Amino acid sequence: MIQNVGNHLRRGFASVFSSRLSRKSACRAEDTDSTMADGEGYRNPTEVQMSQVVLPCHTNQRGELSVGQLLKWIDTTACLSAERHAGCPCVTASMDDIYFEHTISVGQVVNIKAKVNRAFNSSMEVGIQVTSEDLCSEKQWSVCKALATFVAHRELSKVKLKQTTPQTEEEKMEHSVAAERRRMRLVYADTIKDLLANFPIQDDLERRDCSHMVPAEKTRVESVELVLPPHANHQGNTFGGQIMAWMENVATIAASRLCYAHPTLKAIEMFHFRGPSQVGDRLVLKAIVNNAFKHSMEVGVCVEAYRQGAETHRRHINSAFMTFVVLDADDQPQKLPWIRPQPGDGERRYREASARKKIRLDRKYIVSCKQTEVPLSVPWDPSNQVYLSYNNVSSLKMLMAKDNWALSSEINEVRLYTLEDDKFLSFHVEMVVCVDAAQAFLLLSDLHRRPEWDKHYRNVELVQQVDEDDGIYHVISPALGSDTKPHDFVILASRRKPCDNGYPTTTRPPPAFSTT
Repeated sequence: MIQNVGNHLRRGFASVFSSRLSRKSACRAEDTDSTMADGEGYRNPTEVQMSQVVLPCHTNQRGELSVGQLLKWIDTTACLSAERHAGCPCVTASMDDIYFEHTISVGQVVNIKAKVNRAFNSSMEVGIQVTSEDLCSEKQWSVCKALATFVAHRELSKVKLKQTTPQTEEEKMEHSVAAERRRMRLVYADTIKDLLANFPIQDDLERRDCSHMVPAEKTRVESVELVLPPHANHQGNTFGGQIMAWMENVATIAASRLCYAHPTLKAIEMFHFRGPSQVGDRLVLKAIVNNAFKHSMEVGVCVEAYRQGAETHRRHINSAFMTFVVLDADDQPQKLPWIRPQPGDGERRYREASARKKIRLDRKYIVSCKQTEVPLSVPWDPSNQVYLSYNNVSSLKMLMAKDNWALSSEINEVRLYTLEDDKFLSFHVEMVVCVDAAQAFLLLSDLHRRPEWDKHYRNVELVQQVDEDDGIYHVISPALGSDTKPHDFVILASRRKPCDNGYPTTTRPPPAFSTT
């Protein structure tokens, strides 16, 4: 069974232990949930909705809504939601990966809904949903979902935000997993570096026919924009949505130079704002095709700012990676020409694009997998360990956020709750313990000590220490019923240390267990 861990890991719910400080506080929380969960007329106080009719001035050469214009509307809606919660001006810090599922035509309506999922110290995560609507047929389509991080500012200083109080099942789930998504953002750059350093990406660049390759330098684009008052937001800084729109424009030009056609933007990999710019700044936007795969290409874009007369002192403002395809008459991706990178930095960008593609595909599948579907099974790889860990913890948090847990038994102040959902039976144990939280965490998260207090664990052996928080274990359990053969299985155990005093949270993530 241990050999299988190198091939596949399955996600499943084994157990959750949650300790409550007092029975009184637990009852009070349950009462609040029951009265507010999905109640009629309830609306999240941070929710903001925007609806726009797509006019010809909003479209590209194909008569479809320009992604740049859509990004402007998304950023505006999300900012209004963030400022509604913060009560002060907010700036865009980053926007996570966006996958575009559907295009929008002239005359259709774009509906954008944004609300704050969770507030941290001075930053907050805002969830955005975009749909399109045909007013003639009343049909609606899902266009994309996005997650943006905003930082609150007041008089040039950061603001300590008040915490959100999730009410519905959906809000509880988003609130819980927001911390895990924040963790993924912080370790993403290190994940890329580790993958390239320890697990080189294999490619067949040497075996490709150089006569049919397009030099990467041929796709290079450089454009300058002068930030004018109409480009600034209500704080005097360059509007983040405007910068993203300019980036989409130069990236599209670079992609067109490779395929000699009008490309379609399918995905954007995290806009990361590194600093502000103001009216009067000159923004230099650079784009180049980093790598071309069979049916898609990655374009890298960066933005630098400088003041008049100080061109040598450029500031890095933003960067992103965009994935384009070329669609035929049947909306099917066409085959693209190969790219020939320039020596040095060009080859580095080429390899990094291959690594990002692998991580992007793994992440898209793992993170988007619905919890109600069959258990997830994906090849174990260092590039996806962060997302398997994320999914491992988030699946438990999603389960804990559900409102249909049933109290099955209560003996000596120990409560056993069960939840039947489709083919899965989940359970969690709840009890009041008078022990320091750090000690309880160490006992619960150390699987080697599990046999000391859990009779379902006979022996635990560490197979692989993935990182500081995650490990793969081989567990042997005693026989059940008349069966005399012990049971063994392999689990990915993910643990999260108790939160620091300065890190706001309403619940502390329990140890998470994923079984094969």
